[in-house]
Amino acid sequence: MKLRKEEKEQLSKAIDQMNESLDRFIEFYNESEDDKPIISFNDEVIQLIEAGKQKYGEEALTQKINSIVKEVLSFISAEDAR
Repeated sequence: MKLRKEEKEQLSKAIDQMNESLDRFIEFYNESEDDKPIISFNDEVIQLIEAGKQKYGEEALTQKINSIVKEVLSFISAEDAR
């Protein structure tokens, strides 16, 4: 392949940018962690959650679930303190 000096410089610059991008992707991969769920729900609960998301919206349902879990766990913590 024959290239003029200007084309060769542009190609070299493009290759350098690609290498930098590849290095960044490798860095992201190396820094990644496994995404482990805090709690696993059974199929029935997952179906109810999906239905709730459709009926109330994801944000509203998330707030409701967080409130319920917080309340339950605060009772558990209070019982353990006794």
